[in-house]
Amino acid sequence: MSLEKNLFLASLLDLYGPLLSQTQRQVMEDYLLKDLTITEIAENHSVSRQAIKDAISKAEAKLNSYETKLGFYKRLNGER
Repeated sequence: MSLEKNLFLASLLDLYGPLLSQTQRQVMEDYLLKDLTITEIAENHSVSRQAIKDAISKAEAKLNSYETKLGFYKRLNGER
């Protein structure tokens, strides 16, 4: 994932993180903020790497959906 995309997702996580499930939020924090690998996150949560990949994909989709519907990131950054 590119740095720009990671920064964007981290901003969305800051805005919409409370709307995610606790597990999704924790996985995204580990991945985006703590910069852990998928393998490290999987070991920490005692699940497979595929489960972590799925959680990241679903959380990313939810964050993008919330931004599409609510638009707080755009408003905070002066975009229209």
